[in-house]
Amino acid sequence: MDAYDEGSNARHGPVGPVGPVEPVGRSTPAGQGLPVAASAEPLDQGLPLYQGSPLDQGPPPDPGPPMGPRSGIAALSLPGQIVVVLALAVVAVGVCVHLGMTFLHVAPANTVTREHGKAVDDWIYPEFEQNWKLFAPNPLQQNISIQARAEVRDGEGGTVTTGWYDLSAEDGRAIDGNLLPSHTQQNELRRAWDFFLATHDTENRPVGLRGSLSETYLRRIVELRLGRDDAVRAATGGGGAVERVQVRSRTSNVPPPEWSREKVSTTPAYRELPWWPVPAAGAGEGVR
Repeated sequence: MDAYDEGSNARHGPVGPVGPVEPVGRSTPAGQGLPVAASAEPLDQGLPLYQGSPLDQGPPPDPGPPMGPRSGIAALSLPGQIVVVLALAVVAVGVCVHLGMTFLHVAPANTVTREHGKAVDDWIYPEFEQNWKLFAPNPLQQNISIQARAEVRDGEGGTVTTGWYDLSAEDGRAIDGNLLPSHTQQNELRRAWDFFLATHDTENRPVGLRGSLSETYLRRIVELRLGRDDAVRAATGGGGAVERVQVRSRTSNVPPPEWSREKVSTTPAYRELPWWPVPAAGAGEGVR
């Protein structure tokens, strides 16, 4: 038993400490004499084992769809962009000036209109005149057409008078079936005649300072229309010069509906204006 016990002490260890006791967590690797301390910190602290690779960073960001060719103002060169910007600025200024003039025209009398009323009237009349005929209690119930003729000097020194040209009928044919008729076709001739009536009495004598202006405006329109319609060439069979023009209106009442008891005359009434001489400069600008 003693021999077995002595041998067993080597196997099971002595009762007391035989040598230095190694602290917990320390181990002696095989083949080394000195103990190596085992780190209790996690391995993922401190510097990483390797820097992240593209595989760890995920797919690259989407650059988006490819940019197409530039359009609009951006597609122009720098000088072209400057020109467009300047043109837009001029248009914006013109619109603001027109709106301001129209406001001053329809606004009650004030300090600005008393000081600059003539400039406002020159801007508004005759093309942009404002009135309330659309809302009149008794709107116009007449058809008014403007007709004109010319006295033409032919190449042999004689004069020829053309027939009457219905200028209003020409405008009507241009508007009929046209989805976007021009302002000229709709209003130029009509507004010129209204301007003349507003500045003349029943004897065709000018009233006020704008009477002469209305005559010049109407005459110039007639000259251009007759030149456009080749009235001179048709009257003389060739070249010639317009010496005088004459304008008249043909007014006829609109027949009342069948259920109405109103009786109106359907006979047209004419108002002839005197002959107006055509200046040589005006005749050379489109009616020769």
